[in-house]
Amino acid sequence: MSKAKVVERVRRVCLALPEVSERPSHGAQTFFVRGKRAFVTVHDDHHGDGRFALWCAAPDGMQDALVAADPDAFFVPAYVGHRGWVGVRLDRTLEWDAIAGVIEDAYAAVAPTRLVEAASPAFRSDPSTAPPRGARRDR
Repeated sequence: MSKAKVVERVRRVCLALPEVSERPSHGAQTFFVRGKRAFVTVHDDHHGDGRFALWCAAPDGMQDALVAADPDAFFVPAYVGHRGWVGVRLDRTLEWDAIAGVIEDAYAAVAPTRLVEAASPAFRSDPSTAPPRGARRDR
């Protein structure tokens, strides 16, 4: 699949969530909740790192768990890794259900509870992608 098609698929997942918008930020396509809080950024060879990847907000503990479980597919991204964000390699053979689940978790980590609850029918369509309860926070 071409990079453009991968980005379009990421876009469809992100924009299906309530009150999500997209715009460039720091030279990369970024998805925001209510136009303010970034939750996913698409990077292609960020500062020469050779990765085509997402940088995603993540609930507490998720970064460590994913990187430990599959360090070929997940990594600690520069600049935001110290805040718990997780990098997701799009240039590896990760299943789309897993990528969509990480995107949904990223949304749940930054969106207000009301919006996460509004998105819950989408999460419930595949219980394995439901946002962790601890990730829901009012803003």
